[in-house]
Amino acid sequence: MSTVFGLIIEGKLPCKKVFENSRILAIEDIHPVAPVHILIMPKKVIRDLQNLEAADFGLIGEIIQVAQQIAEEKGVADGYRLLTNNGTDAGQIIFHLHFHLIGGRVLGKMA
Repeated sequence: MSTVFGLIIEGKLPCKKVFENSRILAIEDIHPVAPVHILIMPKKVIRDLQNLEAADFGLIGEIIQVAQQIAEEKGVADGYRLLTNNGTDAGQIIFHLHFHLIGGRVLGKMA
């Protein structure tokens, strides 16, 4: 795994884990944009949404379940965003599929 997330998954870089099982890792973002900013990623290397294969669709469902659980634990279940960027034009800078769970303040409308 050659991305920073790959190194984190392999245990070669430190992180603050929020959740981990055999298929998913969730960590605190080191540059949070809100009081709650968690990154949720599959351990399987998947570049972005466009590179998901049919066999990976169940993994996305698991990621959503993890997001729901973390939102409850962090007290933001009534208002949070779960988003991902797909490709450079969308702002993706780490090419390992990941989702941002953002909450803990009023987020307002997206542009």
